[in-house]
Amino acid sequence: MYRFLLTPRWWGIHVFVLLAIPFCVFMGSWQLSRFEDRVDTHKDATAAAEAHAEGAARPLAEVLPVTTATSGERTRATGRYVQQFLVPDRGLDGRDGYYVLGLLRTGGEKVLPVVRGWHAGAAPAKAPAAPGGTVTVTGALQPSEDARSTGVNASGGLPAGQVGIIGAASLLNLTSYDVYDGWITLDRAESGLTPVPAKTPEGGGLDLKAFQNLGYTGEWFVFAGFVVFMWFRLVRREAEARRDAELGIAADEDGTGEDGTGQDETDETEPEKAGV
Repeated sequence: MYRFLLTPRWWGIHVFVLLAIPFCVFMGSWQLSRFEDRVDTHKDATAAAEAHAEGAARPLAEVLPVTTATSGERTRATGRYVQQFLVPDRGLDGRDGYYVLGLLRTGGEKVLPVVRGWHAGAAPAKAPAAPGGTVTVTGALQPSEDARSTGVNASGGLPAGQVGIIGAASLLNLTSYDVYDGWITLDRAESGLTPVPAKTPEGGGLDLKAFQNLGYTGEWFVFAGFVVFMWFRLVRREAEARRDAELGIAADEDGTGEDGTGQDETDETEPEKAGV
């Protein structure tokens, strides 16, 4: 009954199934490994953040440039505040508010963006005054933001004295100084402000992409199972069709009779009506 499995047509189906199943399993395993890598990255970032929070602050020059390893590390810098900005539409603990951002001139013609703290409510017309004279600040190092960063206001059109993105690229247009590619958030905010917690590096960890990888893992394994299911289904249908044909109970596919008209030959002529 199953000799049809050795016909050329079925050999083609067998080859397709034998190639499709390993491919689906390989792709599912690859997506699963991507998810596991992101989980490990998240664990490493969490552990690094805890280590950075407890570690001693290092000079700014020792932690630059900002990398995944140095992001969140405590650093210190000395200089004078030369400009102040407000960063609107920044939430903290479920409340809307704004950041107070100062540019700290650390020497020469270069400034370091420093988030002095967060305040609830709408951004005022002018940023609060920064401490005068030479100050030493200590905080967590953060990478520059861009338009793809979470929580930024990239729409533009902000009033004077406000900036939507904390990054060298956006601040260079608002100051005459060179800007460090990175910023720090103070460990202890100034009076009336709330300290802004350091963020873990974006682009890794348990974000939306990680759960997309997990979803793709399930899809590929389902595809593998579907290929197996369809192979058994096709074999069963073929076997049943051949069995029915051997028993003589197979119906014509087009539903026509032997002469192709859908009528038996005995019905081709009808008795003439009387009187015609």
